[in-house]
Amino acid sequence: MLAWAEWGPPDGIPVLLCPGAATSRRMGFGAGVVAPLGVRLVSVDRPGLGASDPLPGRTLWDWAADTRALAEVRGLAGVGVVGYSQGAPFALACAADGPASAAAVVSGCDELAAPGFARSLLPEVRDMVTHAARDPAAAEADFAAFGNAETLWRLITGTSSEVDRAIYRQPAFERAFRRAMAEAFIQGPAGYGRDTLLSMTRWPFDPADITVPVDLWYGQQDTSPTHSPDLGATLAGRLRTARHHVVPDAGGALLWTHARQILRSLLELLQD
Repeated sequence: MLAWAEWGPPDGIPVLLCPGAATSRRMGFGAGVVAPLGVRLVSVDRPGLGASDPLPGRTLWDWAADTRALAEVRGLAGVGVVGYSQGAPFALACAADGPASAAAVVSGCDELAAPGFARSLLPEVRDMVTHAARDPAAAEADFAAFGNAETLWRLITGTSSEVDRAIYRQPAFERAFRRAMAEAFIQGPAGYGRDTLLSMTRWPFDPADITVPVDLWYGQQDTSPTHSPDLGATLAGRLRTARHHVVPDAGGALLWTHARQILRSLLELLQD
């Protein structure tokens, strides 16, 4: 069973959100934007996080199948998908073999295990990628042992730029973000461990084979070590259908600071 939350008009254009690492369906975006734009935003907990049932050993292809089934059950046609941060490979799986007719990757985690990134990753991230490749089961267990809401909140804010910390430390935003993280771990850390393993290993699809249009959004001030070493430039080169946007004054919190721009652009792709 998958759990989800919805915002916007029930008859709006469906946009499926793949949330970032260790957050639940409760962390949406564009609160004052989705209704005026006519967007039906559907945010889904991945298996083992929030209220979605666990699925041990799941893959990115499993996620594409899950979202395709959800779209059929909920009557969602012409779906756009948004992948934020660690949700990016899940969104791209939906674009490769799921319900997505167009996609937006926002501050997205690139395929860090791809050979082209071997020399550009920070040492601690390179060590995680190497560990995941050599012993996936042990790496997954280690990622789960590390994962809890408080530790990850400190990690996110500690590795963020001042631009992003100003967003994260806004009282209302911090409360919402921390609630979403607490709910993500309500079943324990196994779901987070699996998500992290999938983000640190090779993707089961070649981005070059994706045929639906994809927007890539990055903030020039994004300092996260696990998003993209080159702010999506390599991923843009691999995706034949990509439009690459780098916003000079934005950071990794681009999903919330530029929600209207991101959704308008995605709607254009869906309507082409």
